[in-house]
Amino acid sequence: MENSLKYKRILLKLSGEALAGPSGFGIDPQHAEDIAHQVSEVRELGVDVAIVIGAGNLWRGRTGLNRGMDRATADYMGMLATVMNALALMDAMERMNLVTRVQSAIEMHAVAEPYIRRRAIRHLEKGRVVILGGGTGNPYFSTDTAAALRAMEIGADVLIKATKVDGVYDSDPMKNSHAVRFDKLTYMETMNRRLEVMDSTAISLCMDNHLPILVLNLWQKDVLCQAVRGYPVGTLVSD
Repeated sequence: MENSLKYKRILLKLSGEALAGPSGFGIDPQHAEDIAHQVSEVRELGVDVAIVIGAGNLWRGRTGLNRGMDRATADYMGMLATVMNALALMDAMERMNLVTRVQSAIEMHAVAEPYIRRRAIRHLEKGRVVILGGGTGNPYFSTDTAAALRAMEIGADVLIKATKVDGVYDSDPMKNSHAVRFDKLTYMETMNRRLEVMDSTAISLCMDNHLPILVLNLWQKDVLCQAVRGYPVGTLVSD
């Protein structure tokens, strides 16, 4: 089965909203289970899976900043919220018999392992799913950047950015019915066009290290399995 795989180790970047209910806030156990089911199918193919998740469903730093909150404080609150999301996702996965480990860039021994690169790689080699919380552990860096950094550290073949749309468009397809979808883009095209794939720090990091970014709609049926097999889904950003 592994011979048919294009990507054998992936870093899946989820937004916090992927766990949210209809309101866009909070944690919906059904959404966590849906994600766990997709990850389970990919694991059955023999793919190593690491996950970085955002925190927009629990805390939006911009809200605090607009009220005068200190940027570093707002960012640390967001990092803590990512660990809450990671624990919710871990619980859903373990109920599907997926052995899962949560590692946090901010040490909190009672709930998660500290992030140690070699230990994360060892978990992946043993077939465990690794959820990487706490962002980079530093303020001023997004979870997009954390995903790019961790993908490089664990030797991922691709960074999969999971969204609610089926790729990258030249304008918001939710607002513009004539928006054009791209099948492929270069890193420079993505930055020059100011396409909202990931923030510029994350894209630059991927470009410097030749790590492809695949943007896809997580809620499309079997999309992750198709992606790791190399089928043309979503938008591929690469050299």
